[in-house]
Amino acid sequence: MGLPGEGDSLQSRGDTGHGPCYDELVAPLYSSSIGASSRYNIFYSSSFARLHSTSGWSPDPRDKQPWLQIDLMQKHRINAVATQGTFNTYDWLTRYIVLYGDHPTSWKPFFQQGSNWTFFGNVNESGVVRHDLHYPILARYIRIIPVAWNPRGKIGLRLGLYGCPYRSHVLFFDGDDAISYRFRAKKISTLEDDISFNFKTLEQDGVLMHGEGSQGDYITVELKQAQLLLHISLGEAGPGAGSRGGHTTAGVGSLLDDQHWHSLHIERYGRHVNLTLDGEVKRFRCHGTFDQLDLDTELFFGGVIDQDKQHLTYRQNFRGCVENIIFNGVNIADLARHRRPNIRFEGSVGHYCQDQLNNPITFAGINNYVRVPGIPRRNRLAVSFRFRSWDTAGLLLYTSFADRLGSLEVVLSEGQVNVSIAQPGKKKLEFAAGHRLNDGFWHSVQLVARDGSAVVTIDDDDGAEFRVAHPFQLPPNLCEHDSRCVQSWDDFMCICDLTGYKGETCHKSLYKESCDAYRVSGKTSGNYTIDPDGSGPLKPFTVYCDIREDRAWTIIRHNRHYATRVTGSSVDQPFLGAVEYWNASWDEVSALANASEYCEQRIELHCYSSRLLNTPSGLPFSFWMGRHNERHYYWGGSRPGIQRCACGLDKNCADPKYFCNCDADHALWRTDKGLLSFVDHLPVTQVVVGDTNRSGSEAQFLLGPLRCYGDRNTWNTVSFNRGAALLFPTFQANHSLDISFYFKTTALSGVFLENPGSRNYIRIELNTTRDVVFAYDIGNGDENLTVRSVVPWNDDEWHQVKAELNVKLARLRVDKLPWVVRPAPPQSFVRLDFDRPLYVGAAEHKMRPFLGCLRALRMNGVTLNLEGKANETEGVRVNCTGHCQDPPVPCQNSGLCVERYSHYSCNCSISAFDGPFCNHDIGGYFEEGTWVRYNILPMSLYAAREFASIVSSPWQPLPDIGGYFEEGTWVRYNILPMSLYAAREFASIVSSPWQPLPGYNLTSEEVSFSFSTTSAPAVLLYVSSFVKDYMAVLIKDDGSLQLRYQLGTSPYVFALTTKPVTDGRPHRVNIPRLHRTLYTQVDYLPVMEQQFSLFVDSKLDSPKNLYLGRVMETGVIDPEIQRYNTPGFSGCLSGVKFNSLVPLKAIFRPTSVVRPYSIRGELVESSCASMLPLTTILIPPEMDPWYMGTEFPHVHDDARATKEATQYPASGRSPGHAKQYPAHAGDGCRCRA
Repeated sequence: MGLPGEGDSLQSRGDTGHGPCYDELVAPLYSSSIGASSRYNIFYSSSFARLHSTSGWSPDPRDKQPWLQIDLMQKHRINAVATQGTFNTYDWLTRYIVLYGDHPTSWKPFFQQGSNWTFFGNVNESGVVRHDLHYPILARYIRIIPVAWNPRGKIGLRLGLYGCPYRSHVLFFDGDDAISYRFRAKKISTLEDDISFNFKTLEQDGVLMHGEGSQGDYITVELKQAQLLLHISLGEAGPGAGSRGGHTTAGVGSLLDDQHWHSLHIERYGRHVNLTLDGEVKRFRCHGTFDQLDLDTELFFGGVIDQDKQHLTYRQNFRGCVENIIFNGVNIADLARHRRPNIRFEGSVGHYCQDQLNNPITFAGINNYVRVPGIPRRNRLAVSFRFRSWDTAGLLLYTSFADRLGSLEVVLSEGQVNVSIAQPGKKKLEFAAGHRLNDGFWHSVQLVARDGSAVVTIDDDDGAEFRVAHPFQLPPNLCEHDSRCVQSWDDFMCICDLTGYKGETCHKSLYKESCDAYRVSGKTSGNYTIDPDGSGPLKPFTVYCDIREDRAWTIIRHNRHYATRVTGSSVDQPFLGAVEYWNASWDEVSALANASEYCEQRIELHCYSSRLLNTPSGLPFSFWMGRHNERHYYWGGSRPGIQRCACGLDKNCADPKYFCNCDADHALWRTDKGLLSFVDHLPVTQVVVGDTNRSGSEAQFLLGPLRCYGDRNTWNTVSFNRGAALLFPTFQANHSLDISFYFKTTALSGVFLENPGSRNYIRIELNTTRDVVFAYDIGNGDENLTVRSVVPWNDDEWHQVKAELNVKLARLRVDKLPWVVRPAPPQSFVRLDFDRPLYVGAAEHKMRPFLGCLRALRMNGVTLNLEGKANETEGVRVNCTGHCQDPPVPCQNSGLCVERYSHYSCNCSISAFDGPFCNHDIGGYFEEGTWVRYNILPMSLYAAREFASIVSSPWQPLPDIGGYFEEGTWVRYNILPMSLYAAREFASIVSSPWQPLPGYNLTSEEVSFSFSTTSAPAVLLYVSSFVKDYMAVLIKDDGSLQLRYQLGTSPYVFALTTKPVTDGRPHRVNIPRLHRTLYTQVDYLPVMEQQFSLFVDSKLDSPKNLYLGRVMETGVIDPEIQRYNTPGFSGCLSGVKFNSLVPLKAIFRPTSVVRPYSIRGELVESSCASMLPLTTILIPPEMDPWYMGTEFPHVHDDARATKEATQYPASGRSPGHAKQYPAHAGDGCRCRA
């Protein structure tokens, strides 16, 4: 690397901007340096516009274009801007624009990035809002333009600027000048370079810097069509090569011919280059294989001296100003200013910067215009001006002639200048000139009109400096996927035609990801276009979809479908059979295989004296290459990791010593074939054959199409069971992003994902049970979108979230609800600059964790492998599994496990039990004569249903009957009485698709309860109906238990026990019925299965009431039931359940104001019929509220024990002590009064 020569110096703080540079610049200024367009009054003048002053600046309310201006007295480097409202008022700015320049008549707006020039201001009068600029402002003057302010107040501003003085060493080049910096050595070779300088110009072309070496290395910085280009080569393609295979070109910026300073910084390390212009960074890698930049003798700036001696083709020299040229630590501008001997001059290079003579005017809106006075009563009109624009149409000039003699109009239309002259009584004169003048470059217009003629000249003046007439696009191009950008002066539009994408920036794919997605949408077999990476960089391609009922095969063919004959190849010079897939590149086919659940590809090798894999210990003669160009040494039909063919696994190869038929090396045709099905190795990209160079040896290979099905990305699922986060690399999104995923949860809130940054962030979260929020800061402050639902999102069902963000808009959608859209303001820019990892499942530092399941997380077309990051020890499991899959204590007695992901609970609403695990019995003690009636189906609803069946039946027309009417006779016939009308309306409701009421089921029942008693006979449970059907559980006179069913005709009687159950002990009864099959179980005896006759109806038709303790039904009751119905049941019933009806729980644990039951007699809650479970429920210590640790606390009083032993030596106990029994672990007792 070239070292600084004697006298060479590095700039101190403030010269180059390296190092700290954040001094407060406004506070030390005199009041005369702070100016404004106007003031509200003397107490709100510009002198109060310093941060933390006792007032603030406010303009006159009549001032239509207010501004506050700061004169820093010399050029400064400004790195941050801060604002504050007026002290103790409601006056503050909410948005503003920053202008800067070296002269108070020439201003340039500061663009934060892209074209966003609006800064966010304050939210109150006291807070200071500071913006660190992403590239520094180099200027003397700063002007603040208020854009919006607090609607409850007026404009109010206190301002702070942070930076440091900037010492400038300026060189002026007039287009014929140049300088060169000579190295100490004749040649230098550098691994890394650091080059920076600032420039401003009115020209759109010119060489800023050039250096080259004899080995083909060179570096050139030039302006081309007002864009900055860097050309670099680190060496030619090879020794002696004549071509420049290492040539690399990168471009940044646009419209750099604006006579404002632009900052350039080039950093290179090896082949990696960072090119920065005004804060816009472009990173690229140089072509070629070399890392050193070898330059000869000298480096040129402003042009090239002795251009004929250089290999650079002719370039126009630079005309404008350049300052602070720093090359690898050497301040070349300072050396030139002091005329050091290692600086060579061409022409008269000045040490000043000449200001522009003409100041351009910007028309920022459709209502902007400038009116200048004309010269009246002249018979000649001469107008000349220059303009530039991207708009296709707009008024350039209009003037009306004196004495109403007509008008002249100059309009830009469809890229042409149209001139129209209208005069009274004459035909309107119209003509056009120019072509594609809306290209963003300067164009000159000269118009001369006199003596009835008009001449317009476009870009044809000898002094015109701009003659470019082909389109130019503003970088960076925000239109994606090779779409076409059509732009105006302040906006652009993306034309997505023929790209396969759609959306505001052509970001979203038009096609589905796979054939399986087409199958789900109802398509049939055929050719379809798929896009496996969605909005990613890979292009869509066409495949054949073999769509079947259960799956859809995606089939991609290629050029190796037929046999390829190979001869004359060896291990050193093998035959490389590249596989070219139809309509798709290797990366695109790999993306399909990577997203598929299963893939296969058939491979065959026919060999004649040609070996394949040889031996397991040796290197193979032939092999195939798959994804990422990895070599694979197993053949079709075998498995990865073992060097074998299919016959090697089946042990039936031609030679048992080898594992492939071809390895036998026989002088006859052998074949090794089979399927390759390890999806992470597919597709096959090359087949390498290397043993056909011997006499008579030959091989032929063929490859089948790639066949894939399924989508393994859709069910890439994890569950978060406690506060944890999965960390992924920083999300690289460029200028747009799209995110989609599915979630299900029972949590109240939680963050799905967040990618923070030092300035920007994105976050998607469940903010409340009904709100999903997409929050972000892309350089314009915090913003968010919210999708609100009328039903909670935490219903433990899958919900899909889609979020998109680009320069045009941001939007969010959940499930099928409408998109929530926020259009971006004009001239906005998406700055997705993150420098921290992506967090999934929580925010940074595991804040606000999400508890639930996530799956199919895709970001810009890339599926994140959630399962690969899952770690159960940290609370993240593969698949959507929580505690309900294997609960420590299962929910008992038909209780439903409710997943909370961090824990679980039991829903006992349809259980006859309650408690944390639905294992607490609910029962009652029935005095003799006490009974309970529970309404299953009210009479009104039954009658309505029966009437509905009549009313909704087809009407039968009456026969044709007539009658004779005498005079005065009349008949009134009620066509539809009001009662019938009401009935028909009710019938339409009742006869709608029927939803059974709780406990109402026609073809099956599930009955369970516990009881204890010492009396017989009794009716324990009875279910009546509106017809003759019923069900009853009875205790007969002998104390045995009996079940009676009547389904249609005669009753069926089943003996549940043969022994008495009136022993006062609890007994449990379970009776499920399904159609004509009946299952019964008493206590823990075996389950008995019984069958009803085929002639018996399988329906318990229209159940009406459920009775406990006694039957008090109206109408006819089976005599056998009446026989056991008095005097009534006396004892305990608990855990009573009929289908989903739990009558005792409804009585003792009411959850509704409706009381569908009646009670007669004395019913007291009691658990005297509770049945001990057959197996003990083991409660883990962490779930046991009575668990006190492994050591039981015990206090031993030795003094008292000694005293008692002395007084009562015989018994060993005092008279006040009860008799003690030894205690054993697990012992317990049950007591019943």
